[in-house]
Amino acid sequence: MTVLVTGANGFMGSNVVRELIKDGTDVRVTIRKDSDTRNIDDLDVEKIYCDIRDKQSVKIALQGCDTLYHVAAFFAHWAPKKKLFYDINVEGTRTLLEEALSQGLKKVVYTSTSNTIGSHGAGNFVKEDAEFNGWEAGDHYAISKYLAEVEAKKICEKGLPLVIVNPTLVIGVRDCKPTPSGALIVDIANGDMPGYIEGAINVIDVEDVARGQIQAAQKGRIGERYLFGNENLFVGEFFKLIAEIAGVKPPKRKIPYRIALSLGYLFQMGARIKKNPPLVSVSQVRLGKMGEHFDCSKAVNELGLKQTPIKKTIEKAINWFRENGYIK
Repeated sequence: MTVLVTGANGFMGSNVVRELIKDGTDVRVTIRKDSDTRNIDDLDVEKIYCDIRDKQSVKIALQGCDTLYHVAAFFAHWAPKKKLFYDINVEGTRTLLEEALSQGLKKVVYTSTSNTIGSHGAGNFVKEDAEFNGWEAGDHYAISKYLAEVEAKKICEKGLPLVIVNPTLVIGVRDCKPTPSGALIVDIANGDMPGYIEGAINVIDVEDVARGQIQAAQKGRIGERYLFGNENLFVGEFFKLIAEIAGVKPPKRKIPYRIALSLGYLFQMGARIKKNPPLVSVSQVRLGKMGEHFDCSKAVNELGLKQTPIKKTIEKAINWFRENGYIK
């Protein structure tokens, strides 16, 4: 049988596809008319045009599939129109999963985010049962993904064989866009990071996340969610590690929270004028102050989630960004 991967042309989705192909799986991927397909142009997969917000195209995309990897999402921490977060991440997910239930798929892996588990501060190594506290940050990505999980769990209760995975900060190869996490690496390597807010983070290799998705389909318990993370770090040490590997000086200036928040508002004003994402958004500043450390032992113990050393992952990411012209 064929498996369907949504968001397959993106950073995480393309890595999932490559892992599936390694296993000899027949893969169908969804793309849109305007999709950047560089990440999958060299792969032997069946491509089908589909927008997860459109019921008819979703129905056609799922026909003949027994497993779904729902990786597609609107991933950003700022957008000119916040409605996009909810249309794609919430309504699109509901449409896709309802159709998967209707067609009787054998397994569905939904890629959520650790943001739905919340930011509970440095040293509080929370697990999957921690309560979402992202409302105060006003981050529409985090809120929309949390609401999407609520909808996914409702459909699971109706009989959908669903497993949810919650990646932390994901870095690695094939980050074409790049994502906000990849942009951090590029900015530091190019000397474009003027300073930072100290905070707590958890980081994982995208290829470990991709293999973990397949492990979740094979071993994951229906109705459960699994944190996909690896090393708990502080922002300063993470940035220093990136700089050392890139051979540049790390950003040294710790920006006070109130100043960073003001800069976030200024950057967002500029983004509306220039039509480019801000260097940092207000919600990113707020989330950064809250901080997040996680206990990801459930995925390691139950699924066998790989834990590649983050130093090695950063090396791979920097090499890929250099080879593809992102780093000067």
